[in-house]
Amino acid sequence: MKPLNKALLGSEYPQGLPERVIQFGEGNFLRAFVDWMFHKLNKQGLFNGRVVVVQPLPQGLADKLNEQDGLYTLFLYGYQEGELVEKREIISSISRALNPYTQWEEVLACATNPDLEFIISNTTEAGIAYDPEDSLDLNPPRSFPGKLAAFLYRRFQHFQGDPQKGMILLPCELIERNGDNLKRIVLQLAQDWGLHAKFREWVEHCNLFLNTLVDRVVPGYPRDRAEILVQELGYRDDLMVVGELFHLWVIEGPEEIKEKLPFHRAELNVVWTSDLTPYRTRKVRILNGIHTVTAAPAFLAGVDTVREAVEHPVWGSFMKEAIFEEIIPSMDLDMEMLKEFAREVLERFRNPYIIHYWQSILLNTTSKYQTRVLPSILGYLEKKGTLPPRLVFSLAALAYLFKEGRISGRKFVGKRPKGEFTLEDDPTALAFWQEAWRRYQGTEESLQEVASFILRRGDIWGQDLTSLPGLADILARYLEAIISQGIQAALSKCSE
Repeated sequence: MKPLNKALLGSEYPQGLPERVIQFGEGNFLRAFVDWMFHKLNKQGLFNGRVVVVQPLPQGLADKLNEQDGLYTLFLYGYQEGELVEKREIISSISRALNPYTQWEEVLACATNPDLEFIISNTTEAGIAYDPEDSLDLNPPRSFPGKLAAFLYRRFQHFQGDPQKGMILLPCELIERNGDNLKRIVLQLAQDWGLHAKFREWVEHCNLFLNTLVDRVVPGYPRDRAEILVQELGYRDDLMVVGELFHLWVIEGPEEIKEKLPFHRAELNVVWTSDLTPYRTRKVRILNGIHTVTAAPAFLAGVDTVREAVEHPVWGSFMKEAIFEEIIPSMDLDMEMLKEFAREVLERFRNPYIIHYWQSILLNTTSKYQTRVLPSILGYLEKKGTLPPRLVFSLAALAYLFKEGRISGRKFVGKRPKGEFTLEDDPTALAFWQEAWRRYQGTEESLQEVASFILRRGDIWGQDLTSLPGLADILARYLEAIISQGIQAALSKCSE
């Protein structure tokens, strides 16, 4: 079977298009969302530029992308006018991929490219974080904001502070005010590193850090159907990616930028707005929130995919009740709008072609819980005066997931009744869970210690959660039930 590369694509492979975008992140989501959009623009002659991709972690897909000349096949599935349809296309918007851990100078060389205008990123929620130990002298700096600060500094130096050479940045990480936060951290690092005040002024006034919100369910590589799809395609593609037809990109920014990125002319669902807050709140709290709420308990119960869960008699009810009885009541937005959005989300989850594994959703799950679920717990408590039982149960399930296992760097190898599994999370988060469970001696008293330790770590949750009345007791009770009865039987505690 021939491999997918530019020789296979022949005359359809784009030639001579300049690199106008640098993208920090090479994972499934960006390739099925942003890179697909630039591909659409190029096909209609609306952008005429390509994307150079930077692999954010030491292990990644840069080598494989280069082996396939930046090409990969995207499969999109969903409902159109009541009919379930499939679309497949070879995406050709990526020019090349760089590994900054072995090619840092090549990454910095991109900063000197006068054609470059846009920076895209998706380095997970944990990626936009301030690292006080980061340094410009490292090759590369440790954090994504550190790499970005170094990149912008090289551009500032090369173009001698030309205000016309500032960049338009569109971070896709699912944190609140992602553009504002990224800008704040870059400016802080510039100050920490003693970079010239004129550089900080250039970052502040000549670069646009836009707040954005992205929405498309992207399960990723279709491992269950890969061999069948390869036979259908007639070529080998190790970077195939599956997503749903639905897509939404909300960008908070000035209208004039819309013409630089004319997604609307390609009939893409990109919304430019002066305030993306309501869009973000409903999406992160409902769609992403219910993913995070359900992932650990359903996975422990042996339910492997989102579709299985939403159609499961127990976990399907759990999801609906968590959304309609706990998440939606925690928000200050129009209730009917939220309910309609939630019904659409559950319908999207039932898409038979979207095989979205909980094991993939559990990537970096600790930081996801803090950004996607904790605000609903706090909002519910403020409005109802009590704690939302299912959302707290999901925290107990998340803690139990890491009760026993082996840690190696970012990898955690644990065990559930269905067998051994491997998850990835931030090493700090993995160490946190391991440290919490060291307090467990098989007694209810020690479980109370475990629960209190988990909740008081403000560095993990953004605040000391032991101040929430009754939370430590409820968490300990749920943990005891999961340990003694198993995850599904313990769920009955939510209705007590």
